[in-house]
Amino acid sequence: MGDSEFLAQAEATLDAIEAALDKLNDEDMIDVECSRSGNVLEIEFLHNGSKIIVNSQAAMKELWVASRSGGYHYRQKEGQWINTRDGSEMLASLSEMVSAQGGAPVVITG
Repeated sequence: MGDSEFLAQAEATLDAIEAALDKLNDEDMIDVECSRSGNVLEIEFLHNGSKIIVNSQAAMKELWVASRSGGYHYRQKEGQWINTRDGSEMLASLSEMVSAQGGAPVVITG
């Protein structure tokens, strides 16, 4: 995958995550605020002040996620972002992280 393809896929993924969380916030499923600065998406949970950070690492061609549960690296494989350590899919894992930190079960789809 070339740099421009990676950047386009990473941007689309960050956009999809932000849109999904904004929708869940609008539906009063979770109390969350998303903010973007370039390749960094910051997800803040307003009821407890915790955050999840999702950002792209172009040099590595990875998306990185930092949450209360730890730090994770995901690489594109067959159209999905896959954890470089345990093979889990990013949106499924992110759904679990958001559910844990947000206090309500949510599912994020892209």
